[in-house]
Amino acid sequence: MAMTVRLPEELDAQLTALAERRHTSKHALLIEAADRFLREEVTTEQAVTIARGVADRYSELLKKLEDA
Repeated sequence: MAMTVRLPEELDAQLTALAERRHTSKHALLIEAADRFLREEVTTEQAVTIARGVADRYSELLKKLEDA
């Protein structure tokens, strides 16, 4: 899927410099960045879901500890 990405000049310059250092393209860096971001978001969502489950499961115990 093709898309156009408009970057602020400073971000574009930083991306260009990184691409040059890595001997790759800005396109490849943006693909890598998007992939990392999505994997981190999934991990965060999973952690939040687990934390909510723990909180629900142990809510009475947590309340007792809070009151102690």
